[in-house]
Amino acid sequence: MNHPLNYISNKGETPILLLPTCRGLEKINCNNIVRIEASSNYSRLFFTDGKTLVVAKVLHWFEKQSGMHIFLRTHRTHLVNKNFISSYLNGSSGQICLYNGERIQVSKRKKSSFLNSWRAA
Repeated sequence: MNHPLNYISNKGETPILLLPTCRGLEKINCNNIVRIEASSNYSRLFFTDGKTLVVAKVLHWFEKQSGMHIFLRTHRTHLVNKNFISSYLNGSSGQICLYNGERIQVSKRKKSSFLNSWRAA
């Protein structure tokens, strides 16, 4: 169940997250998040405008939130917004290329589920 301070349902509109930061709560439009990278018990969010935000949430928490269906798990350390994936490079594990030029590793264990989810998108 989603805690009311974590997620605001807009009834079919853009999913919004309320995330605790050192300054208080930040209202985040999920469509503006390019990717989320894990770092121990924290996560770093990378936005379309190039800014980043570190929050005290683990990747699994983000996966459980409603409205996060636009994110695909590529690795134990990454969730990537499928709308920003430009291509997939084949290999033993593989890599995805984002429109901003970044490359993100796809783990061997996540490769099959990632490709199935991305093809269905």
